[in-house]
Amino acid sequence: MPPLPLDQQLCFSLYAATIAINRTYKPVLDRLGITYPQFLVLQSLNEVEDGRSIGSIAERLALEPSTITPLAKRLEAAGLVTRIRNPADERQMQVRLTERGRACWVETGCLAAMVVDRSGMTAERLAALNAEVTALRRALQDGPPAPC
Repeated sequence: MPPLPLDQQLCFSLYAATIAINRTYKPVLDRLGITYPQFLVLQSLNEVEDGRSIGSIAERLALEPSTITPLAKRLEAAGLVTRIRNPADERQMQVRLTERGRACWVETGCLAAMVVDRSGMTAERLAALNAEVTALRRALQDGPPAPC
């Protein structure tokens, strides 16, 4: 079977939608002085009270720890997080939101509403779409590799 035309490929549609969402977020993130990957780190840290290790952040975001370390360092330099060694395991670096980081995270609360507004879809429709994409990601992540 020949490859599908580009506009019929789910991977391209998801990729292009991600770019469009990032462009929607960009003015707010620029005003806050953070990048999209830094925003994701702040989001993951806000989910827990006592911070996360670099490895835990990486796992939550489906990234490599070597990707998270420079993001955390830049966030620390901006005063948005603290990084401290875990006294129980010196190999682990714990990352926590500062008050300034929490305030920055709160200011990103408008982003979901911006996507709803710009998309013309209801919040419910976008939530359903998100659930479908999440199910797809999990299936691809957890499933056996398919031969080509």
